[in-house]
Amino acid sequence: MAQRLALQRLLSLPARSPLASHGRAFGTSAGRRSTFNVQDGSDFQDRVVNSPKPVVVDFHAQWCGPCKILGPRLEKLVAKQEGKVLMAKVDIDDHTDLAIEYEVGAVPTVLAMKNGDVVDKFVGIKDEDQLEAFLKKLIGA
Repeated sequence: MAQRLALQRLLSLPARSPLASHGRAFGTSAGRRSTFNVQDGSDFQDRVVNSPKPVVVDFHAQWCGPCKILGPRLEKLVAKQEGKVLMAKVDIDDHTDLAIEYEVGAVPTVLAMKNGDVVDKFVGIKDEDQLEAFLKKLIGA
């Protein structure tokens, strides 16, 4: 009886996609479009190095605890910039070549890139005020 009630409650809930339940649903808001995962070296070249907008590059790893804190914090602040800056996420285990090329020795490492050049960089976790200052410096605000 209790199982039947639980099943009825479950079935009466609004339908949700499996992705939405994990917070990974794909939206079309400016915040979602401003952050992307780098697929390979040529994608990095096209979307980061050749970008007309400044790009924050987050070198991270799935196993990195501080990365799991910094990533969402940085994504939120980039989204607040309303398209003035983009954010590229690079998993160092999937893209070792990029990590070596950009001299990533520890994660998280965050690069600020403008016109294909690294103009600023930090390693480790930062609070929101420090991240805002980092973004403002990159944007020139």
